[in-house]
Amino acid sequence: MDINKSELVDRFVRYVQIDTQSDPNSDAHPTTEKQKDLGKLLQQELLQMGIADSSIDSFGYVYGTIPSNTEKKNVPVVCFCAHVDTAPDCSGTNVKPIVHHNYNGADIVLPDDHAQVLKTSDSPYLKNHIGGDIITASGSTLLGADDKSGIAVIMQAAQYLISNPSVKHGDIKILFTPDEEVGKGTAKIDMQKLGAQYGYTLDGGEAGSLEDETFSADGATVIIHGVIAHPGYAKDTLVNAIKIAGDILDSLPKSEWSPETTEGKQGFVHPVSVNGISEKTTIQFIVRDFTRQGLREHHQKLKSIITDVVSKYPGASMEYVEQEQYRNMKEMLDKHPSVAQFAAEAIQRSGLTVKKESIRGGTDGSRLSYMGLPCPNIFTGMQNIHSKLEWIGVNDMLKASESIVHLCQIWEEKS
Repeated sequence: MDINKSELVDRFVRYVQIDTQSDPNSDAHPTTEKQKDLGKLLQQELLQMGIADSSIDSFGYVYGTIPSNTEKKNVPVVCFCAHVDTAPDCSGTNVKPIVHHNYNGADIVLPDDHAQVLKTSDSPYLKNHIGGDIITASGSTLLGADDKSGIAVIMQAAQYLISNPSVKHGDIKILFTPDEEVGKGTAKIDMQKLGAQYGYTLDGGEAGSLEDETFSADGATVIIHGVIAHPGYAKDTLVNAIKIAGDILDSLPKSEWSPETTEGKQGFVHPVSVNGISEKTTIQFIVRDFTRQGLREHHQKLKSIITDVVSKYPGASMEYVEQEQYRNMKEMLDKHPSVAQFAAEAIQRSGLTVKKESIRGGTDGSRLSYMGLPCPNIFTGMQNIHSKLEWIGVNDMLKASESIVHLCQIWEEKS
């Protein structure tokens, strides 16, 4: 399959130079208006390809349709989705992408910050790209491969399908979302306008990876009520909620049950913020596990630890509030096994070995799967995401585009 490599690289380089960082503290949709800068460009590029219905709405969602070119009447409508925003963790302003041609395996010192050195000892997957081209940023920002690589490979696959009408497929929907990095990527999707039956996010890592399982995720808000008194006359009266919060955090397990001590299918509980005064302090936790039963057990354990700590402080009290965030997509995908099976076959047709993986996090696909659009996640090649050492191999992006085209064919063939 002759996916245009230079065109794909040009797209990616063009997209990452547009600042699209989202804002977790904003209640607007999108959380930053600058995300629409890329959305508007994509909408215009889709129009120029010949996708006549491409549009961008007031919330920053880009929609488009590649019409069916098959005589079969019952081919399911399939959507390919990626997100335009980059993470708040690292600057996305003035990204300077660098294409390293014919990578030789040596350390790469990034020019804008010589302390940023990309090494095979730290990133062994680099060895897979010796002799190929890789792309980094310059050392002062993230690259934005998460998820502008997904956007680029979808756009390039769309161009290929339009330019090669002999490749038969049903209706193909394209969706680009804002605010995935801050958990709001599906908040304003118009599912009726999208009109798809099945979907795939292009938001994964190593070539060949296919993710059909995510964490199930909750939040937990703990509100600690102390006993306030004037500090000058507080003896035997004051109960400081801030100190209780510190005691709670110190009582959490040190060698297990946290992000820094778990891996694989192990869940965790993670404090993410503490705010308050001596009278009232709030701790925010995220709670993660691959099963609902695991979530319940984590909540019970956390609530028990907090209750025990607070009981040591006469007059103090606490509130414990659970918030559902998202659920493991596998619960939905298991009801539609062909969605992941077809993706695996497409990856194999592109010449890769399929690597079935579980995501220790979530994607837009997690929520989309519960909104009626079963939606596993496919690789793009992105590595070291959310950091100044982010990089991607061009050959991985090419294989991701190939996989999309094969997947469109498979849905048509098997209908």
